[in-house]
Order: sequence, then C-alpha cells, then structure tokens
Amino acid sequence: MNDPYETSETHLERLLGRALNSFDLPDAVIERLDSALAHASSLRSSHHSAGLHRETYRHTYLLADSTALTLWELVHNTRRDGAEQHELYTDEYEVRLAASRLRRPHRTGGADEAAVPCLDAFDPTADSDSLFESRFESGLGVTLDPSFESDLAADLELLSGLLTAPQTPLPRVYLPDNSADHARRVLRRAENVDRPGEEVAGPLRAAFAHQITQVFGRHGHAEGKDAGFTLYEHAFLLLDGTETSLWEVEHTATPDGRHMCEVYAAQSAAREAMELRARGQVSG
Repeated sequence: MNDPYETSETHLERLLGRALNSFDLPDAVIERLDSALAHASSLRSSHHSAGLHRETYRHTYLLADSTALTLWELVHNTRRDGAEQHELYTDEYEVRLAASRLRRPHRTGGADEAAVPCLDAFDPTADSDSLFESRFESGLGVTLDPSFESDLAADLELLSGLLTAPQTPLPRVYLPDNSADHARRVLRRAENVDRPGEEVAGPLRAAFAHQITQVFGRHGHAEGKDAGFTLYEHAFLLLDGTETSLWEVEHTATPDGRHMCEVYAAQSAAREAMELRARGQVSG
C-alpha cells in the first residue's frame, strides 16, 4: 500500500484521479490536503465472494500544521463488466454505509449466481486493533504531535461506544467446495505448536461446505520492523448441521520477515497470538 518513493502529492493525485466521486469532496478538505507532508495507507476491511469483491482502505495524511486528515477509499466490482471502481469519503461511517449498500454485479449464467455476499465482520473493541490504531507512522521519519494521538484515541473510544449495541448477526452463506479437504489444508500449513489437534481435525472431516471471511488486516511494526497481520475465519458446516470455525493468522512478524501461518480453534486465541507477535514476545 505504501510506496516509499511516491510523494504525498503524487499519491493524492492518483487517489483523486481514480475516484468516481472525487468532485463530492468538500473544497476545504482538498485545500488542506495541498499541504500534505507525508502519508500512510492501510487496508481496513475486505470481502471477497463468488460475485462481489469489496475493499476499504484508509489513507492518512500528515499536514504542515501538524494535524492529520484521513480519506476512506472504497474499491468494488459492482459494474456489469466487473471492472474495479473507486470511491472516496471523508468519514468512516459514510464509507461503511456505502459498502453495506453494495450488491454483487448481475451476470448471466455461471457460478456467480449461486453466491450471496455477506457483510464483513467488524469488532471496534478488539484489543489487537489498538496495537496499530494508537500511532500513525509515515515511514518518512515524521512524528505526529502527541495531541493527535490523544484525539484519535478519544475518537476511537467514542466510535466503539456507539457501536457496542448488539446487532442481529446475518446467517452465513456456505459454499460446498471440497470443504473437508480445505480444512485439512488449513491445518496442515499451520506452523504454531499449539495448533488444533485431532479433537478439532476429526469432526472437520465431515465438513461439506465452508465460508472464508477476512476479519482483520493491518500493517504495523514488530520489534522495529514492518509487519503485516491478517486474520481469517474459516467457517465450516458439518453433516450433522453443526457449525465450527478455524481462525487463521497470516503474518510477517518473524525474525527474517518471512510469511508465517498460524491456526487456532478460537478467535480469542488468534488475537492473543497477534498481540504477542506484534510485541515481539514470540520468536520463530
């Protein structure tokens, strides 16, 4: 997402140039962005199904007055030809609302018509988010005014409070696709010593449908090095009608920066593992 050789001016021009609704952005926002000194981009959420592909990115700019301004980018494929489209918003609520209204493009024939999109899982109170939300690093040796970090923390606390009301979960949409073998492959690539054992692998041999959802994705730092973290939920429907999930953590928080996969039977264990990795408390 972040090209160290791309200036903030070039990055902003590219962002505005590809957005379908760039003319809707307030003039005051564009004027403030003219003084951008540095920027950082990160993936906020992602949804990929047979017919709908949707991603949300956060682009944060450090301005000359030591304040920061964030643009939210929505990327999706809801045109009939499936071409990628980009939209920009100044508020996270607006981009989430726009994303929730997306529908998969109508196509004739093919497997796409059997798939129904689902909403991304989002937990605003997740502890692992705080590892990356509390600090914005431009990668250019620029440090923000400490007041910005406190303001950001306050905003996030307010947002979390507004979103703590329980929501009725949508039913899962499972796709039959050699699901038992998929479960076997997920467990096989796990490198963590505390990965699920036979007590979990055994019932998964009766899986006949599954759904994969990315529930977390972020780039940050671990022991002074760039590191990426992604959390996937692999939900399985078994022959007896029960449901179970595997939680897969993909990251590069390893001593040599290599890609590593860990798998857990519970989301809490997966998030705890990400925290420990981000803090450099796990080696290998």
